[in-house]
Amino acid sequence: MYINIDGLNIEYIEQGEGIPVLMLHGWGSSFEFYKGIINSLSSRCRVVALNFPGCGGSDTMKEPWNLDDYCNLVLKFIKAINLENPILIGHSHGGRVTLKMTAEKMLNPPKIVLLDSAGLIPKKSLKQKFRAKSFKAIKKILSLPIIKNYSSELLEKARNHYGSTDYNAAPPVLRQTLVSLVNTDLRDIIPNISCPTLLIWGENDTDTPLKDAKIIESLIKDAGLCIFQNAGHFAFFEQQGRTIAILNSFIK
Repeated sequence: MYINIDGLNIEYIEQGEGIPVLMLHGWGSSFEFYKGIINSLSSRCRVVALNFPGCGGSDTMKEPWNLDDYCNLVLKFIKAINLENPILIGHSHGGRVTLKMTAEKMLNPPKIVLLDSAGLIPKKSLKQKFRAKSFKAIKKILSLPIIKNYSSELLEKARNHYGSTDYNAAPPVLRQTLVSLVNTDLRDIIPNISCPTLLIWGENDTDTPLKDAKIIESLIKDAGLCIFQNAGHFAFFEQQGRTIAILNSFIK
């Protein structure tokens, strides 16, 4: 199904009746990863999941977005489909949006679930700092007027060498969006969250490491953390049966 929000055709899926639940996917992903969970929860919940711009079948935005833009999209989407006061479930970037909306009282969900959530700026290793400085130096050199007209190909090669997999896989507008998102740290507002919060995390997550989960858990008054051994950034998908059992217990 599709709905038009501010000129963008947004793809979404809706299944079941009962307790309202909204699921938000991670960066570069889609609601396809949620289908097993949706099938289970829909026996007693109205489960809705959208695809963010540039993901799945949704249109790509024309200008770079920041986190507020994603929050505004979700708020307009909820209103447009008349999804009243849903429980929020967010993976990675979807978790970052969930944290922002809940902490700043854009929504007042009865409960939230964070699946290997983004939202904290991780400390960079010495290797990461060196790579970032190297790319900035190369970019500065290639931007000099004397060679600027001949440097586009070299600059793209530098981006491919120094950029992350997510960054390199994205078109320019999403690259700029990603830079804005990963430089947004929510730890100062997370303590404003008062609703019951469930965190499900992969022990071996290297994108949003387990230490982030423990920080987020410590900042939220009513929070509990489930750690999945032998699982990474998509722990909820890798151990889907376990995730469904936990969600069925949490969502009552």
